[in-house]
Amino acid sequence: MKRRKKRTTHPNGFLIGWFLVGIFAANPTYAQHSPQQPFKGHIGKTLEESVPYKITYNKKAAPGSPNIVWILIDDAGFGATSAFGGLVETPNIEKLANNGLRFSNFHTTGICSPTRASLLTGRNHHSVHMGMLTPATKDFPGYDTWMPFEKANVAEILRENGYNTFAVGKWHQTPVVENGQAGPFNRWPLGRGFDHFYGFLPGATDQWHPELWEDQTKLDIEPNADHLNKLLADKAIKYISNQKSVDPEKPFFLYLATGATHAPHQVAKEWIDKYRGKFDMGWDKYRELVLEKQKKLGVVPANATLPPRGQDVKAWESLTAKEKKASAKFMEVYAAFYSYTDYEIGRVINYLEQIDQLENTLIFVVLGDNGASKAGAQTGNLNGEINQLKGEEKLDAILAAGDIMGTDLSHMDYPKGWAMAANTPFQYWKSDANAEGGTHNPLIVYYPKAIKDKGGVRNQYGHVMDVLPTTLELIHAEYPDTINGYPQEPIEGVSLADALQHADAPDKHKVQYYEISGSRAIYRDGWKAETWHKPGGNFDQDVWELYHLSNDFNEQVDLSAKYPDTLKALQNLFDQQAWKYNVYPLKDFTSARLAQNRSVYSKVSQLTLYPGVDNLVGVSTPVYNGKSFDVVAEASIITGKEQGVLFAIGGIKSGISLFIQDGKLQYAHKVDDQVQYLVADKVLPKGRVRFKLAYRVNGAGKGRTGTETLYINDEKVGERNLSDGQLQIVSENRVDGTDVGRDLHAAVADKYQSPFNFSGNLHKVSVNFLKSKDAAASANADTEE
Repeated sequence: MKRRKKRTTHPNGFLIGWFLVGIFAANPTYAQHSPQQPFKGHIGKTLEESVPYKITYNKKAAPGSPNIVWILIDDAGFGATSAFGGLVETPNIEKLANNGLRFSNFHTTGICSPTRASLLTGRNHHSVHMGMLTPATKDFPGYDTWMPFEKANVAEILRENGYNTFAVGKWHQTPVVENGQAGPFNRWPLGRGFDHFYGFLPGATDQWHPELWEDQTKLDIEPNADHLNKLLADKAIKYISNQKSVDPEKPFFLYLATGATHAPHQVAKEWIDKYRGKFDMGWDKYRELVLEKQKKLGVVPANATLPPRGQDVKAWESLTAKEKKASAKFMEVYAAFYSYTDYEIGRVINYLEQIDQLENTLIFVVLGDNGASKAGAQTGNLNGEINQLKGEEKLDAILAAGDIMGTDLSHMDYPKGWAMAANTPFQYWKSDANAEGGTHNPLIVYYPKAIKDKGGVRNQYGHVMDVLPTTLELIHAEYPDTINGYPQEPIEGVSLADALQHADAPDKHKVQYYEISGSRAIYRDGWKAETWHKPGGNFDQDVWELYHLSNDFNEQVDLSAKYPDTLKALQNLFDQQAWKYNVYPLKDFTSARLAQNRSVYSKVSQLTLYPGVDNLVGVSTPVYNGKSFDVVAEASIITGKEQGVLFAIGGIKSGISLFIQDGKLQYAHKVDDQVQYLVADKVLPKGRVRFKLAYRVNGAGKGRTGTETLYINDEKVGERNLSDGQLQIVSENRVDGTDVGRDLHAAVADKYQSPFNFSGNLHKVSVNFLKSKDAAASANADTEE
C-alpha cells in the first residue's frame, strides 16, 4: 500500500491565490487552467497559433487492476454454513472457499453498525464514532455516529484509484436523523464515495416488501415484487454490466451486504421444503456433527471440545415432542433463507465468470457481521399475533402456521438454542462483544492471481478492519493524504496479505480491544481478558476473566486466578486502547434507550406532509404506537364524488387508513388482520374541507383504553372506544410505513384495493402528537361538545 507525499499549504495561501490570479490574467498562456494540473500547451489568439495539451481529470487504475467484491452476511454464526462445517448448504460460498482461503481466526465487533463501520473504514468502530447501532447515538466522539470525513472509507479510497464503486444491500451507517428524504446526504453511500447505491438504510427490512432506495431516491416496490435477495443480485449484475459495457478496462468495487440472515427469516416455500425434517436431531446433535466437520476442514483445533450450552438453553432431549417439532421448523426456515441467499450470491459470481471477469476479481466473504442472534429467545418469534401466546397455545399456533412461515405474514427469528448451534464451537452470541461467540466469524478470500494454496486454511489473528488494508496492498493502491479536501488520518487495521502466500506467516494483528454496551475485552498475542457488564451495574465492579486463546480457542478455562498479573496488564492495556480510540465514556445499551431515537421524527411533536411525498418507512417514519395524535387532512371537495385515501399507516397485519368512499369520510383500523370501520354520519361538504382523526390513548401499561373520533370541519361525525388489545397502530414489521394520498403495498381496508389514490385535490396532511396532559385535555373537550 503506497502513501502519497503530503502537500503543504502556505499560511498566506489566500493572498497568494489572488496574486496568481493577477499573473494568469496578465499572461493568457497560463490562464484558464487548474493550478493543480498546469496547462503545458500554448494558447494563442487562434486555434492555428495554439498547441493543445490534454489534462486528465479522471484518475485511471493501473492496467490489469482487479475488480473487487466484498460480500457481508448478516447475523451468521461460525458454525452455520457448510463452508465452515455447518449443516446449512451454501455451495457457492463453499466453492469460493475451496478455490480460495478460509481464515479461521477472524473477528468482528459483535454487532451490526460497528462492524460495518470498521470494515468500510479499516479502523476501530469507536474511532469512526460508531460505538453502537445508529439509533443509539450519544453526543460523545465514540457514539455520535457522525463518521469523520478525515477517515475515508473503502469507496472513497478506491475512487481515488480509478475504480467505479457500487453498494448493494444493507447500509446501517447514516445517522438516524439524516435517514429521511430531505437528507442531508453526505453520509449516505453516495456521499461517502459510492457511485451507486441500491438497498436499505436501517438494520433490517422485510424480505418481501423491503424498504429500498436507489442512490438517494425512495423506491415504491410493488406488492408482488421478487424477494430482496433477487433484487439485490439483479441490481449488482446490472451495475457490473453497465460498467463493463461502457468502460471494460476500468475495474469496479462491489460491496454486497445482504439482509440475510438477520430477522425476519423469510423465503419461498420451495426452499423451506428442501430442509423438511433435516433438523429433527436438535441443536445438541447439530453441534456434535458440526464440530467433527470443522475438525476435518481444519478450521478448529483437532482436540477441540464443545463448551456448555449456557444461558438457559435447554437440552434438546428435555423438550416435549411439540417443542421439538416447533423448534425444528424455525431452523428449517433459517437454513432455507441462508441457502437461498447463497444461490443469489452465486448468480453474481456466475455472471462474473460468464463475462470473463472472475479470474481477475478479488473477493472477500465475511460470513457474519457478528455471531448468530439470540433475539428469538426460548421459543422463537413467528409474528406479533403468535408471539403474544404462551405455553401449549403458542406451540399449537406455531405448528399450525406452516403455510405462513417464511411469507410476508411471518417475521421469524429462531430460538436461541439454534443460535447457540449456529455459533458452534463458541459460546454466546451477537452483541456479546467480549465473547468469541459474538465476534468470531469466518472469512473467505478468493483471488486466483495471488492464491496458490487453494482450499487452504489460515489461522492468523485478524479483525474486520484488516480487510481494507489487505485489499489495498493486494491491488497496489495508493492511500491519498487528502480526499475531497480532507486530510486523512492513518488506517488502524493491518494487512493480512502475507498470509495469502505463506500459511505460517506471523500474526501482524497483535492487539485488539472489543466493547459493546459496557461489556468489553482485550486481546494481545494469544491472551484475552474479558468482562460481562450487566445493564445498570457499576462498571468498576464488573468481574474480568482471562483466557489463553492459543491453547483454549473457545474460552473454556478461566485463568484469571492463576495469572493475576497477566490479567492486570491486559486490563491496563484495555484502558489505554479505550482512551486512544474513543471508547470512553462507557454506557449501557437497552431497548428503551434505542426506542428514543429509532426515528427521524422521534422528538417531533408536529409534522406536515404533502401529496407526492415518498412512502415513509423504517426510521424515516414517525413512531405512533402508544401515542395520542391528531391527523388533519385538508382537501378541496368540488363534485362530492372524490374518493381515495387521504392518509394511511401500515397494512400487512395492522394499520389505519383515513379515506373517502361512496361520498362519505371513512376510517379503517386493522389489528391482527381484523378491520374495524368508522363511517361519518354526514355527507361531504363542498369547498376546502378539514378531515380530522383524533386518536387517544388513555393510561399506561396493561389496561389502557382509547378512543378514535372523526371530524369534518371540527364537527364530530363518528366515534368508537378502544380496548387495550385494539390500540395497536403498526405491527413489528413496519414495512408499509406512512402514505399520503394513497395506501401503498398491502391495503389497510378491505373496502378498496391498493393504492386507492385520492382523486381530488389534497393540499396537506398534518400529524400532531400530543403529550399526555394535552391528550387528556383534548379528550375532555371532545366529551363536552
